Amino acid sequence: MNFQMLLGQQPDAAVTAAGGIAGAVFMLVWLALLVVVIAGLWKTFEKAGKPGWAALIPIYNMVILLEIAGKPIWWLLLYFIPFVNVVVHILVSLAVAENFGKDVLFGLGLSFLAFIFFPILGFGDAVYRPRSPAVGSGPAV
Repeated sequence: MNFQMLLGQQPDAAVTAAGGIAGAVFMLVWLALLVVVIAGLWKTFEKAGKPGWAALIPIYNMVILLEIAGKPIWWLLLYFIPFVNVVVHILVSLAVAENFGKDVLFGLGLSFLAFIFFPILGFGDAVYRPRSPAVGSGPAV
């Protein structure tokens, strides 16, 4: 309920139209950013030898991202724990950046500015080189 309605006044038609236009512009910008992120994620998946269409499937794209990062699949459960998911997202982004030969700042960019850094990663010249597991990191026999 807005202030004009509290005073018993009808909202001005120009104000209502301006609000509708602003909402439409905001939605178009949001959709454009979404398309850019999905395109960058698609190309990143393809560079890593994974199916690009996986970027479109909500939970499955996190599974593929964990595989690209070299993290265990059970980390997917950590994405559903509040506050822990932020830390896990940063760690996965850092590992993805490392596997593409990028530095820590690029990994933080993947975390916080995905609409800029995933297209750079996907359409740029970065090559996927997964790090080999450390010696002795396998299961104990």
